[in-house]
Amino acid sequence: MKTVAIIDYGMGNLHSARKAVEHVAPEVTVLVTDNASQIREADHVILPGVGAIRDCMAEIRRLGVDSLVREVSRDRPFLGICVGMQALMSRSEENGGVDCIDLFPSEVRYFGDNLQENGERLKVPHMGWNEVFQTVEHPLWHNIPDGDRFYFVHSYYAEAEGNADMAGRTHYGVDLAAAVARDNIFAVQFHPEKSARAGLQLLKNFVDWSGK
Repeated sequence: MKTVAIIDYGMGNLHSARKAVEHVAPEVTVLVTDNASQIREADHVILPGVGAIRDCMAEIRRLGVDSLVREVSRDRPFLGICVGMQALMSRSEENGGVDCIDLFPSEVRYFGDNLQENGERLKVPHMGWNEVFQTVEHPLWHNIPDGDRFYFVHSYYAEAEGNADMAGRTHYGVDLAAAVARDNIFAVQFHPEKSARAGLQLLKNFVDWSGK
């Protein structure tokens, strides 16, 4: 039986992510775990994340999750969600600068306290539904229309401009990478587990994905 491990490092929507994967793939075993052996043995791995990147990275490093992520993301389908995506970048400018796991070369930027669109000030954090435009063909976009809407909650973002790994783009005051992908790794800024039909389809696509 296929196993999906959701890495538990104390930060993330663990319960809702597990329930969503179980809903779309009742035939798989879904483990929420901090056990390195279980994570190494899993067929698919998910890195969730919510909150401040400094706190997330502190726990990731304390528990050795950074080296574990580098290891297991080499050879099986791997999905980062929200701050779990940001943690895969090289660095975040939050709190004066935080070094991340560095699987992708992008830097994570702050929206700013004066984010505007057409002369109107936008609220930060960005909370709500945004259209996501697919910038590459990818198995995780299967049966998801281009421009479909996903649910976002974040104050920081990976830049779209010059981002060679971008797989999906959205706009909130600035263009930003809604998804990045390389080889067997896919990561999203939005919360698929909170994104209704489109999000559930993406999670189903992830469970069905061979990583190629």
